[in-house]
Amino acid sequence: MSDTTARNSDPSSGDAAYGDTVVFQTEPEAGAPAEPAAKRGAWSRDLRFMLVVLAAIVALFLAFALVVAFSPDASGIAALAIVAAPIATMVAAYYGISLALRQVADARRAAEAAEARARASETSARESDAWAAQMESGLRVAVAKLEAARIETRDVERAAGTPDDFF
Repeated sequence: MSDTTARNSDPSSGDAAYGDTVVFQTEPEAGAPAEPAAKRGAWSRDLRFMLVVLAAIVALFLAFALVVAFSPDASGIAALAIVAAPIATMVAAYYGISLALRQVADARRAAEAAEARARASETSARESDAWAAQMESGLRVAVAKLEAARIETRDVERAAGTPDDFF
């Protein structure tokens, strides 16, 4: 019941019979992250990575064009390798770092979701305990009223599944 609220309907509202339960969705928490913002952040990360890769490809293309235009011999190819290796290394390092940061962010979101589920289950357990206490209290009152009216309560006790010395 952590994400819904149950209320007994009011007889004056006319939308449900008195005593029926109406369930309303609760408002999302103010501190809850919005999904579109997360998608926008993922898109901007991917866009940044694409721009880095595109810049590296353009730089390698320009270096290759310069080598072909000015000296297409073995020393030019070696110079191209000297230029291309650091660019490729920087792109790979950027990809590795951005991947690690994405994994950390995903793990953090998963941990926050797990904590929220744990809090919801604790709340649900407390609500269940309160409900069970109310039902036990109601059962005790019913048995007390039946005994006061000198009506046999053995069937009620069996239906409730209580031990013999419970009441």
